[in-house]
Amino acid sequence: MMLLRLSKVSDGKSDHCDSEEMEMGFNVLSGDEVVKSKRFVVKPRIKVWMARAITTVILWTSVVQLIAIGEFWGPKLLKGMPYCFSHQDASSSVDVAKDSVSAKVALPPKRIYKNNGYLMVSCNGGLNQMRAAICDMVAIARHLNVTLIVPELDKSSFWADPSEFQDIFDVDNFIASLRDEVRILKELPPRLKRRVELGMSYSLPPISWSDISYYEKQILPLIQKHKVVHLNKTDARLANNGLPIEIQKLRCRVNFNALRFTSQIEQLGRKIVRILRERGPFLVLHLRYEMDMLAFSGCTHGCDSSEVEELTRMRYAYPWWKEKVINSELKRKDGLCPLTPEETALILKALDIDQNIQIYIAAGEIFGGKRRMARLRATYPNLVRKETLLEPSDLMYFQNHSSQMAALDYLVSLESDIFVPTYDGNMAKVVEGHRRFLGFKRTILLDRKHLVPLIDLYMNKSLSWDEFSIKVKKSHAKRMGNPKRRVIIPNRPKEEDYFYSNPHECLPLQEDL
Repeated sequence: MMLLRLSKVSDGKSDHCDSEEMEMGFNVLSGDEVVKSKRFVVKPRIKVWMARAITTVILWTSVVQLIAIGEFWGPKLLKGMPYCFSHQDASSSVDVAKDSVSAKVALPPKRIYKNNGYLMVSCNGGLNQMRAAICDMVAIARHLNVTLIVPELDKSSFWADPSEFQDIFDVDNFIASLRDEVRILKELPPRLKRRVELGMSYSLPPISWSDISYYEKQILPLIQKHKVVHLNKTDARLANNGLPIEIQKLRCRVNFNALRFTSQIEQLGRKIVRILRERGPFLVLHLRYEMDMLAFSGCTHGCDSSEVEELTRMRYAYPWWKEKVINSELKRKDGLCPLTPEETALILKALDIDQNIQIYIAAGEIFGGKRRMARLRATYPNLVRKETLLEPSDLMYFQNHSSQMAALDYLVSLESDIFVPTYDGNMAKVVEGHRRFLGFKRTILLDRKHLVPLIDLYMNKSLSWDEFSIKVKKSHAKRMGNPKRRVIIPNRPKEEDYFYSNPHECLPLQEDL
């Protein structure tokens, strides 16, 4: 009917229409036909307008609903997206913002390879000894194309720290950040786990300072045969030098990127640094004059007879500390003993370290207590430690967890204006290497073999203070953490420079070293 009416209109009139009538939507008709034409044209226009209005209302309602849902679910669903944040994020502290930025880093793609088996490792020693070992084990697992199980930390050493890997390190970051290099699992698959529990696995301590070929020829066949191999000692099991460049760079990547401390440790470490920074520059002194160090090394210079007896008794109590009868003075002259607090005060003053600077003591309880610290405190009165900077409630969670306390000292040591270790133990070496990586921060590496005779000459009044100070400064002018290459000694790897104290393959400007 409608089509017919349109045809009639078209046939009954010329193609020329009155412009005003066309604007109103009417055709030139007469009588009843005009009314019919109105119904035909006006009603559809009303329907279009209503449809648009209803659609607009629906769309805006949907938008409002989505915004409401986004406020609740957005942070959970979209927290990895760089452009999504909640009101809480906007008002959070700078530290939390830094954490969220680091969490938004895109994960690398998984590495696809034929899995040759599973490698379990049990680390031994203190925090930094275990840290270096973990880096080595990741590199070995990558080279052998095996799946690494998250390392087990030492709980039976002198410190008896019950901490698990995830109590110290961010285990999820460790696994995810290395997924393009090696597959890492938190535990063995159930079937293999049952086999290990039944004793159906192979366990051994690898040979120290081994080249990667040792792991190719000796360890890989064992993994392929037994499916699971457990390396029950991991410290210093990979050579410092003579390794492919990709292995050296992977060791650095694990150390400087994958081994991130837990958020609790990171946050408290930043709090300590913030408190120190508000008060001015600070020096971290790794004063390795604790009871375990002295008992192990047999270094008793400055101790009274009862203290010497106590340290000797302790050394005999631990059968794995192999040295029994030790000539303390001979070891000291060979530079194999940590400097005493009194000796340390002399050296810092001779190096013209400002006596008003804050000195943060990165160490456990100093053997001899206040008596042995008196000279150092008289020379440098602004001595502080984490226990004096924080409230007891801040450290409550970390008490009786020596590795977690050491992790706090590690973070503060990295951020210090100057770092001075009094003994070249594992922490001193690993912090030295990390500070090199961060831009060759000033690290004073004390030459104890050269310093001990100078100290004795000064104490015997054979050297004046000015002569003593000049000699100390001159001998340490090039021992401030400057760029240099590691010392390589063929066939004597234990005497070489330690990889983690100077990973020059990973450092900038290595061609100029």
